[in-house]
Amino acid sequence: MTTVPSPCINWCDINPENGFCRGCYRTLSEIADWSELSNPEKLEVWALLETRKPQAPQ
Repeated sequence: MTTVPSPCINWCDINPENGFCRGCYRTLSEIADWSELSNPEKLEVWALLETRKPQAPQ
């Protein structure tokens, strides 16, 4: 069984304004719990990341 990869890019800096890592856009809780999450739970986190990324100006 394949494990869902971590979105970590080794740029760990939590934004105090929203609580998301500026590198991977996960919360501290999501980062800490990652290794314990099931693959479906990891995919749920991945699905949230796009909505958390700042949108580039059009």
